[in-house]
Amino acid sequence: MSTPSPIEERLRAALDARARLIDARDLSPYQPPTGPAWGTRRIRRVVSAVAVTVAAAAAVAFLLLSGSPERPQPAPPARDPRTSPPTTSVPSSNTAPPNRPSPTSPPATPPPTSVPTRR
Repeated sequence: MSTPSPIEERLRAALDARARLIDARDLSPYQPPTGPAWGTRRIRRVVSAVAVTVAAAAAVAFLLLSGSPERPQPAPPARDPRTSPPTTSVPSSNTAPPNRPSPTSPPATPPPTSVPTRR
């Protein structure tokens, strides 16, 4: 082993003198630390978790409540096409012209269509 340097000897002597100044009466019994029960980091974590949970619940509620119906139902027809409309009364005199078709029956012959001719 090498001999200690003068600086090392002085440091050891200073630490030894300081250690001799402390005895058992100076040491205190163990006490739990006092202070806030919740640290700021813990509070931030809890607030962040609550905020994320609320945001997720709001997103789910928005998607469920604002969704459009799957398929809109078609409007029912004005009358059932399979049945004929009920007759209310029969006119006593024939005032309608003979060429006029009934609104409930299709025309007997299609109306003539004019075809444009080229010149």
